[in-house]
Amino acid sequence: MLTLADFEQASKIVKQVTLDTSLVYSEYFSKQTGNEVYFKPENNQYTGAYKVRGAYYKISTLSEEEREKGLITASAGNHAQGVAFAAQKFGCKATIVMPTTTPLIKVNRTKSYGAKVVLYGDVYDEAYEKACQLAEENGYTFIHPFDDPVVATGQGTITMEIFKELPLVDYILVPIGGGGLACGVSTLAKLLNPRIKVIGVEPAGANCMQKSLEAGKVVTLPTVNTIADGTAVKTPGEHIFPYVQKNIDKVITVEDDELIVAFLDMVENHKMIVENSGLLTVAALKHLDVKGKKIVSILSGGNMDVITMSSVVQQGLIYRDRIFTVSVLLPDKPGELCNVASVIAQQQGNVIKLEHNQFVSTNRSAEVELRITMEAFGTEHKNKIMQALEDAGFKPRLVRASL
Repeated sequence: MLTLADFEQASKIVKQVTLDTSLVYSEYFSKQTGNEVYFKPENNQYTGAYKVRGAYYKISTLSEEEREKGLITASAGNHAQGVAFAAQKFGCKATIVMPTTTPLIKVNRTKSYGAKVVLYGDVYDEAYEKACQLAEENGYTFIHPFDDPVVATGQGTITMEIFKELPLVDYILVPIGGGGLACGVSTLAKLLNPRIKVIGVEPAGANCMQKSLEAGKVVTLPTVNTIADGTAVKTPGEHIFPYVQKNIDKVITVEDDELIVAFLDMVENHKMIVENSGLLTVAALKHLDVKGKKIVSILSGGNMDVITMSSVVQQGLIYRDRIFTVSVLLPDKPGELCNVASVIAQQQGNVIKLEHNQFVSTNRSAEVELRITMEAFGTEHKNKIMQALEDAGFKPRLVRASL
């Protein structure tokens, strides 16, 4: 059983490698939800995620012989960096097996800490099988990313820091992939205050813990499909599952579209870069049916490559109706384009792309298609532009926006 003494010991040790991630009060989300919302910004850790806590604590408990064998793990990125960084601190060699879909920034940073990186499989579970194979062949010491109570104890030190800053916290929202973070955070939270509510959050396309809790045993999803790569796990941990069963009050799932909108919210209102898995608890705030509560959302990491970032921003603007595309049919004669542009300008729309298709009809003199991609202030402004085009006789039709 994990005890308060275990967490106190871990808290002292992880301080050697963690940065201060003091709670950040969110005025924006507090107003949105009617609660007192705080963020625990683990995206600001040196390795860009909380994972260094569990990795460092676990390695600190190993014998010299176990360290000298060399360490190995499988990870979608954040645990990889945590193990690589911790191994460097202890002077150990480390091999990290990562899915081929891992963002480049996570791969490069893992290498920068001196670890050997092996890319294998499309998801974490396939990388894990490869890591187990290499560990057996080479005698490496395996550092599990989540299914290890010792690793989970290191992750749970987050809760100790939350309670020191906000002793009367009512809710803690924690992302769930394999369950290590949820295990540590919820177990210590219940030890400190049995009345606290700890809510796990999973992507809807990778809800292995939710399905396992419903079944009363660990189950494996046939597939996972989510942009939250750090939580794209098919099977939760067996060793930590009983702790999650006991201490997690509820699991909320969120759709990928919600993560995209949450990314924009964090960038615009808090100037924070949070990766998709870390945004799970932000998106989940709108799913909590409570008011007037003190809520802490754990932002688990911020390691997002710029290509993913640009894609998320673009999609977020589209979801918010701040970028949209309309198709209008008009005669192919001088002045028609000017007329359309004038209507849009009068409504303060900002045109960013035009596509002129003369071959939409066999009689192009009768009609050609003009696709206009433009910026708006939001849904209300978009609707005003659409109505103005309708009133001008252009019969606008919304089409899929793209930049």
